Amino acid sequence: MPDATPALARSPCLPPMDVQRTELHNEVHARPPARIRLPALVVLVVVLNDAVSREQEWQHLRRLPGQEGLALEALQGNFVRLRLGGHTLKWERHSEYTRYVLVQPLPEGAGLGAEEPDLLSGMLVGTEWLASIPGRTMAAVQTALVEHPLDDAPAALALAQRWLGGGTVVASLMGHGHSLAVTRFQLREDGFERMVLVMPPGTTQTRAGRVSQRLLEMEIYRLMALRGLPVAKSLATPLAEAERALADVTARLDAHQESEQVLLDTLISVAAKVERATAESMYRFSATLAYDGLVRQRIAEMREKAIPGTQTLGEFMQRRLSPAMATVAATAQRLNALSARIERASSLLRTRVDIATEHQNQQLLAKLTRGQDLQLSLQTTVEGLSIAAISYYVISLVLYGGKAAKAAGLPLNPEMLAGASIPLVLWAVWKATQRVHARLHGPGGH
Repeated sequence: MPDATPALARSPCLPPMDVQRTELHNEVHARPPARIRLPALVVLVVVLNDAVSREQEWQHLRRLPGQEGLALEALQGNFVRLRLGGHTLKWERHSEYTRYVLVQPLPEGAGLGAEEPDLLSGMLVGTEWLASIPGRTMAAVQTALVEHPLDDAPAALALAQRWLGGGTVVASLMGHGHSLAVTRFQLREDGFERMVLVMPPGTTQTRAGRVSQRLLEMEIYRLMALRGLPVAKSLATPLAEAERALADVTARLDAHQESEQVLLDTLISVAAKVERATAESMYRFSATLAYDGLVRQRIAEMREKAIPGTQTLGEFMQRRLSPAMATVAATAQRLNALSARIERASSLLRTRVDIATEHQNQQLLAKLTRGQDLQLSLQTTVEGLSIAAISYYVISLVLYGGKAAKAAGLPLNPEMLAGASIPLVLWAVWKATQRVHARLHGPGGH
């Protein structure tokens, strides 16, 4: 593997450098906020990039004036800031979305004293270029950053409210008074929502960039978090059906109404549906909870202070966002609980099958035992017959031997000899049979 930091790797004061050290160390400096000179207009467009390649986005960026020579390698770090004369465009690619942030001077006549000014005609990146960004729009925000004293926050709020076109607004004094953020959280006919960020004269460019980035990220994460809500709602009916089916299987299992195979087939069908729903939605639910955590973090970083009579951004957002996040969390928990219940039902069914199998095995063993007893009785009978048959043949041999001896001149009575040998022959054959048994069934037998 090539060394990503050859200069550092040759340091005489340290062991060899890990190839990931520089990348991990510099992660804290990744995607720094822009330095924004007030007054300014910041235009955010966020698109879902699930069907968009990096090459398509690169081709689109090259359509900007003076960017014909932009190299594809410049986009490998997922972050590019292009300087386009009097304005900049920042491109960032994330796992699910890509965001484009245009920072330019505030158009003429769009200051804080204006009433719902026209911003589209004053954007230095044409609307045609914005409309042809590859992807599907997820968020689009126009934020005006203006200078105005904040000693009288209600007066500044009234100007910002007029700039937004009147109506109900939400507003927060951030950082305990270093800036005022005002918005209506409403989509306009042009597809954008608008925010006003009022900062006192003398605000540094770094602070303006940092505060505006925090606001825009909060809105991005809010919308990305809410993507889990339609998924959760779509699962309500299938989950209810799966729960009813599982309850029915459990009832039938308890009542012993059907065979194990029928119950197993039904349970497998329910389990397959639940596992499919889990596989299709669990990533979305996990992402939703992660984005919700980022929203809460950004709200905490704003250190909001309320203006009397007006909701803060964090209060408004959490009041609307919390029920949606609770629905997603409840659905994810419902899925996990249903999977656990299916597992318990499967265990019960397996136990029932095991008990039935054990009962069948006991019946089979009983039959085998009875068969062995019959076989032993038969074997004993056969052995008795065998002893009699062998003894008969042996006594016959003794009889024939006696007759042969008598014919040879010996003074013997063959019949008396055969009769006298019967007890001895029977005893000898019986002992021989016992020795065979002992050899076959003893410690060394098979």
